[in-house]
Amino acid sequence: MKKTIMRFAFVFIFFLSCFMIDRVLKIKSEHGINQKEGIYVQPENSIDVVFMGTSHVHCGINTALLWEEYGISAYDYSAAEQPLWMTYYYLKELLKYQEPELVVVDLYAPARFKEDYQYKWIEENIYGMKFSLNKLEMMSVSIEANKFFDYFPDFATYHSRYDELKTDDFRYALKDEEELAVFKGYTPYMNRIELKKPEVFTEERSGLTSKSEKYLKKIIEYTRENNVKLALIVIPYYITEEDKKTYNQIMDIAEENNVLFVDYNEFYDEIGLDFSCDLNDESHLNYWGSSKFSKYIGDILSQEGIIDRRKEKGYESWNENVKLIKEYIRQYE
Repeated sequence: MKKTIMRFAFVFIFFLSCFMIDRVLKIKSEHGINQKEGIYVQPENSIDVVFMGTSHVHCGINTALLWEEYGISAYDYSAAEQPLWMTYYYLKELLKYQEPELVVVDLYAPARFKEDYQYKWIEENIYGMKFSLNKLEMMSVSIEANKFFDYFPDFATYHSRYDELKTDDFRYALKDEEELAVFKGYTPYMNRIELKKPEVFTEERSGLTSKSEKYLKKIIEYTRENNVKLALIVIPYYITEEDKKTYNQIMDIAEENNVLFVDYNEFYDEIGLDFSCDLNDESHLNYWGSSKFSKYIGDILSQEGIIDRRKEKGYESWNENVKLIKEYIRQYE
């Protein structure tokens, strides 16, 4: 009996050690990895609105403001420079764990990134997603066959991070699910640059690659099959004429499929964006710009009937998220 207990204890300690080592060594990042891991610890079916796409999403949609002012339980499920084929598999992963009322997809990526394989930020888009057939399918369309094992399995790519570890790696490993659930994807940028407001107008339609078009249509079809409302948007930034040509092409596809598409670069004045102080860089809103845009979006969502959950039980983590963002801003100031 003692030997049996010792064997079970050894096995338990071994697997616990492996689990903790993995949590310490894994790469942490608020530009895609943490967004994926966070979705698994959110209260079941608690998210009403999910924003998906590139870093424009998690830098431009202030989930804390949407909750504090409108009671909208929103989550930024995005990653840096995420192409639409990865967004499609993110969507499939999301619907395993949540039943959102609305999915909002930002379309900056197909306007700006044209390659069929986009490696610059691919780790942010892969790491953090649980192992599944869905993940393997995502990787199969995102990575060339001869590079597959450069990114799989996850542990093989970060197991040697010993000399890079910081205090935050160990703090993260000790957090429980309730603490991790406080993160709602939003990652505010605090820089300010001064730009002249862009004035872009063209009716030309071009630039959408065949692969991006294929997966845009698959996203539309998948949301329809699962009875999820879909909205396609462009979060405001310093737009170019070439970007606008692609958005015009996307608008035609949206109209053909009876899906809402809004390019919010056409609403700078209505949003109240000030290009002298509301952008972190040419591509991203900063905290102040994201707050203005999120308030604009919050007004629309509340008018469209998205439920105010502030008086309901089970949404305590959104209150904690508000405190988290406020403390972040306080420390910055």
